[in-house]
Amino acid sequence: MELREYARMDATGLKDLLERREVTRGELFDLARAAIAQVDPVLGAVVGEVFDQPPAYAASGPFSGVPFALKDLLCTAAGVRNENGSALTAGHVAPRDSDLMVRWRAAGLAVVCRTSTPEFGFSATTEPAVNGPTRNPWDPGRVAGGSSGGSAALVAAGALPWAHANDAGGSIRAPAALCGVVGLKPTRGLIPPGPDSDEPLFGLTAEFAVTRSVRDAAALLDLVHGSAPGDRYHIRRRAPGGFVAALGLRPRGLRVAMSTDSPSGCADPAVASEVVRVARLLEEFGDHVEWASPEVDDEHLRELNLTFWSASIADTVRALAGGHDVENALALVETATAAMVRHGLSLRWEDVSRARAHQNRLTRSMAGFLDRFDLVLTPVTPSTAWPVGELDSNRPGIDAQGWVETLSRYSPFTAVCNATGQPAIAVPTGTSRGLPIGVQLAAAPGQEDLLLAVAAQLEEATPWRERVPSVHASGPPFAWTGRRTAESRETEER
Repeated sequence: MELREYARMDATGLKDLLERREVTRGELFDLARAAIAQVDPVLGAVVGEVFDQPPAYAASGPFSGVPFALKDLLCTAAGVRNENGSALTAGHVAPRDSDLMVRWRAAGLAVVCRTSTPEFGFSATTEPAVNGPTRNPWDPGRVAGGSSGGSAALVAAGALPWAHANDAGGSIRAPAALCGVVGLKPTRGLIPPGPDSDEPLFGLTAEFAVTRSVRDAAALLDLVHGSAPGDRYHIRRRAPGGFVAALGLRPRGLRVAMSTDSPSGCADPAVASEVVRVARLLEEFGDHVEWASPEVDDEHLRELNLTFWSASIADTVRALAGGHDVENALALVETATAAMVRHGLSLRWEDVSRARAHQNRLTRSMAGFLDRFDLVLTPVTPSTAWPVGELDSNRPGIDAQGWVETLSRYSPFTAVCNATGQPAIAVPTGTSRGLPIGVQLAAAPGQEDLLLAVAAQLEEATPWRERVPSVHASGPPFAWTGRRTAESRETEER
């Protein structure tokens, strides 16, 4: 198998080749290593070494030997470094597998590397001070998004068919949209978060992956969903093939609410136009689309994000500091992280209780809205990928509230789904001036079947997998000089 062939295939296609014995697991692993070696000098998506051999996995797993990567945040593999994009945790080696890692191994996924994340995952771009920026394969002068930017960049560049990702405000969906891949954020509790946490970030965080195709997202969800012993939420696992089977459905007559603006930001014309185009496609499928949006108190949403994030990051840093002065630990973190820690340490129980009340009201209001609509169609991000360096989490003078308000302008359409716990998927349906545009479909909790079915329809109608970025393992090495491309300049000058 040649590198150019490997780089254009999704995980399901590679699995089929393995089953037909047209390629071996060792050959696939070597191809993944070669693909990463070709694209990562430009992208900066890999943290640490590319593994000489994958951590142990089940030889009998349904995707045994298919290459995969772990985002350097939350999901831990015993004996593998887990550094969270921070100098504070540099060199930390995970002592045990997370529950999700146990399922990745059982599926047979061959982990090739770790992928970059902003410090503790708290940014809309992947540009940690400790590792440097991760760049977009469509234009290396632009960002890959955050916080799963490393994973999205490698999948978009053909180095891997899929990669681990997690999402507490848009961190699966935004990088997927900016890099032109599929990003599903599952329902709260559908993917096990333990055993070291029962509800990361007060329930904002969801674990899963970015994938090259909708069918890969469905197949992977079939393998890893469902509660683990001791989880806060108990969700039954489906019979094998349940989500894959949903891809064959062609729902009609869906009630779809469409919006291109939100209380904290509006989409630029190119992105808004793509949402309208997708709405017309849905109408062609037989659905009913109307302009409507749920009521969201943007001030309360920002407040709960400030409280939940700062309390969680403060608790993490305080634990890492052990019995030592927290200020010593803060000398090793970025400006935004230090500001969030100081804010978190100042919180009282009443602050957390008030944020919980905001979350409850928002969740119940959204539930009422979803009684009227089956799907909510919005942009994922308000613009295409912006220039590297525009969003700097390490600039002097950042305060916690100001940083959260800044991030809310980059994620005005995604963060609400984390607060409510509902599922949402980013599908890369369009482009503008050489850069991908993704749209978001959200649904009521537990409706991943519906999201995947509609996403599969859009994939058929909009063949995005035929598009190949400038930095791609199927082509010659990309000689990037550090200068902006023509598309980059045109986008900046609009």
